[in-house]
Amino acid sequence: MPPSSFQKRAVFFVAFSGIVTLILIAFPLVEGWLQDFVLPQFALQILDGKLLNTDRSEPSMMSSTTVSLVVNIFHIIKIFLWMALIIAVVRFITFLIFQTVLRSSSQSEISSLLKTVLSIIIYIVSFFIIFQSQYPGVQLGALFSGSAILGIVVGLALQDTLGNLFAGIALQADKPFQVGDVVTISNRGSGVIETVSWRGVKIRTFQNKLLVMSNAVMGKETIEVAPRDNLNARIVFFNTVYSSSPSRTIQLVREAVRQTENVSQKLRPIVRILNFGDSGIEWEVKYWADDYTRYNDTDALVRQRIWYVFQRENIHFAYPTRTIHIEPKRAEASLDEYLNTTAELLHAVPIFAPLSDEELDKLAQGSTNRVFAPGEAIVRKGQEGKSMFVIVRGAVDVQIPENGLPKTINRLRDNDFFGEMSLLTGQPRSATVVASEETEVLQIKKTSLKPIFEANPELVESIGQIVEQRRALLTPVLGLETAAVEDMDQGVFSSIRKFFGLK
Repeated sequence: MPPSSFQKRAVFFVAFSGIVTLILIAFPLVEGWLQDFVLPQFALQILDGKLLNTDRSEPSMMSSTTVSLVVNIFHIIKIFLWMALIIAVVRFITFLIFQTVLRSSSQSEISSLLKTVLSIIIYIVSFFIIFQSQYPGVQLGALFSGSAILGIVVGLALQDTLGNLFAGIALQADKPFQVGDVVTISNRGSGVIETVSWRGVKIRTFQNKLLVMSNAVMGKETIEVAPRDNLNARIVFFNTVYSSSPSRTIQLVREAVRQTENVSQKLRPIVRILNFGDSGIEWEVKYWADDYTRYNDTDALVRQRIWYVFQRENIHFAYPTRTIHIEPKRAEASLDEYLNTTAELLHAVPIFAPLSDEELDKLAQGSTNRVFAPGEAIVRKGQEGKSMFVIVRGAVDVQIPENGLPKTINRLRDNDFFGEMSLLTGQPRSATVVASEETEVLQIKKTSLKPIFEANPELVESIGQIVEQRRALLTPVLGLETAAVEDMDQGVFSSIRKFFGLK
């Protein structure tokens, strides 16, 4: 089994430290041998740290220079060996801490940066201590004063580099973005983070260019980050002409976007009206991307799907146009067709069964069509009303309050009607009616029915009997009290005459 990286480093450290330690231990022995055996052969000796002849006279300049050179060489070698030993110890300890203890840490960049900074500080402090031990007579105060001046000069020269260093430390500690995130920087562009170091950040733009920014500059910019492990949303805009149904547009676009590649299935796309523009309805569709780095392609694909679904469903985009409307010559034909259709619809309503064809035509002329959106209330319980409604297309829910919440008691569809009591007697609405889908209704008002009653007063009794029968059927559904209903039934004819001002 091959040795691991830790084992190799440990063996090398032990061997190197042992050798250097043995050499340092041997140095005093070598110095003692030189002083006791070599110097006497040259009639020299060291007394009280001074080099003298054996007769205690001053040695020659050559002898003094030679001995001083040898002594300085020994000091320099010891400084070098001590520094080598300290470097080996620091490197091995930092390896243990940052590679073994912190190997699972996600902040590898800041770990490496801290390791380098701490190592340099230890090396500088150790060097001054070792130097002072070998040359105790040398005063380091002047050296520090000169170093301070030199440090100021170097600091001014390297202020950008130092700024990048400390900004890099702040960015690495805060971790506002990581490799793989999509970032947008104001006035500089957007792209994917490739590398983050102590000096700067490299961003691969969507034009496949490399944008390199220093940490000092990054720290001053406003950065929008789309994390790679997050569902990031996108918004695509489009428009339609005013004649297109909003409810149908929402359903079709949402389904088309949901099936688009790279659109997340975890969240349903949102389609909503943004504004009513000059040329048409302005829309926005919001979706969430699985891979945000591909948002440009996904936006284009979403627009393509919207175009195709509009082509299939005959929905038109809005664009600035000028339309000239010419009044058709045979407008009466379309009006007659509308009145005939409306009269047929009214003929199917039971309470209008006693009316003749001529009276139905008059009622159709006074009626109006209304379109309501899904969830929109057509009438509300307790409101005063002077009209009724016939459903042309769509569906509505009849609701009454129960424990403070709306309860649906019935659903009405095509050709059903509601609100007849408000039309005939002016009574408040007995229930709330809400459109469950896009619904078109025919609204019949009091002003349309009054001329018919005035021309044929006998209709009041016929219609009143039909209303009484319908009320008897709706009483248990609406939860009305029986006594109250009987009181209303006894006065329904008088209520109709009074409401319409008939004698």
